[in-house]
Amino acid sequence: MFPTSLRSQRPGAQLVRYSLLGGALLALLSAPFAHASPPPPAPSLHVQAQSWVEVEPDKATLSARLWENTPALSTLEESDSSALSDARERLESRASELIEQMEATGLARNAINAGSLNVYPEYVQGQRNEDGEHEALQRTRLERPITVELTDLDQLSEVLDALIAAGVNALDGVQFDLQDRDSATDEALVKALEKAQHKANLMADTLGAELGHVQRIEETQSPIFQPRMMAMRAESDAASQSGAASDYSPGTIRIDAGVSIEWALTAPDAPDRPNSDVAAQE
Repeated sequence: MFPTSLRSQRPGAQLVRYSLLGGALLALLSAPFAHASPPPPAPSLHVQAQSWVEVEPDKATLSARLWENTPALSTLEESDSSALSDARERLESRASELIEQMEATGLARNAINAGSLNVYPEYVQGQRNEDGEHEALQRTRLERPITVELTDLDQLSEVLDALIAAGVNALDGVQFDLQDRDSATDEALVKALEKAQHKANLMADTLGAELGHVQRIEETQSPIFQPRMMAMRAESDAASQSGAASDYSPGTIRIDAGVSIEWALTAPDAPDRPNSDVAAQE
């Protein structure tokens, strides 16, 4: 027989009592774990580095233009179709002669590109009329762009002189480039990585630490290649008459690159622990 005090308690009250006792015991057991501090973050070294390379171009693209104009007429007059045909014939004849002169310098035919024909109106100022105002005139310009690609820069001066002798209306300039851009941009990136490695080793050695595994790699500046432009102009009459040779220096092209790298630091003689959080960004 149970004591009267126990028999008088309802089953629900007993369950509540046991639940409270169990919750209190669980709180006591988990208290040390709840107040435990998280482990300190692993030491690391973060380095940024920028570097560049300067390379001599080995490719050049020359840009020039030929054009012919129809006679200027009053805007009130109808255009003359025969004048347009004559201007086109003159332009095509000049373009053919120019290509022949370029080939005579030793250039391959596929190195010379005569672009598509461009036709557009031009408005010019005529003579003054009786009211003292300038008459508005209109003509049509037919234009063809000419580009020449060189992989031997020793030919540059000769080709430029040939273009001028052929009577191009505009010599727009020279763009210096590289035949293999990827190799130059790779070289700039490798130099930036090597510089970052050197800085990291220097800092770690000075502070008595050791470099561990690489935790993160990022490009802070992707290698950017920009062809070098050089404006050109025809030689002066004095230089042409004296026969002085034209001298065009291509200079160099600079390619910059930058990286950001983070290494784990380890104590001397401590084994290096692999980290699954290694990341690389292109």
